[in-house]
Amino acid sequence: MNIPFLGHRHKKNGPAVLFADPESVAALLSECELLRSQAAQAGVRLDDTPASLEALDQMVPRWRDDAETLPWLGNDAGLYLGTVVVRTVPGAVWAIRADGEPVVRLASGREAEVVPAGQEWAASGVPELSQLYAEIAES
Repeated sequence: MNIPFLGHRHKKNGPAVLFADPESVAALLSECELLRSQAAQAGVRLDDTPASLEALDQMVPRWRDDAETLPWLGNDAGLYLGTVVVRTVPGAVWAIRADGEPVVRLASGREAEVVPAGQEWAASGVPELSQLYAEIAES
């Protein structure tokens, strides 16, 4: 997910950039409108908690039949996973890599690439979002 309005980056690789106003970035990346809409239709409440990730894992994946919806929903699933991590794991913050990809930087300095993980989940259901959260949170 390239976020062009966050600034032009000359390097393709390199460390992720942290922001002076992490709350604004977190609010922007937590919108996940398509995922929230799909979840609401399925009766799943997304309250930015690990339990909501478990509920998403149980949803019937009707979006897999729609080639246009699938990548967008996967992107949203990754951003939502990152949102839950940032809001519940001490020291976790959003950062933007030089290529424009949002990642979650943990207190340990490790970066979790949540968007590709969300895309894999949307396409196949594996790995489950709750499992990914558990792996990231224990780091």
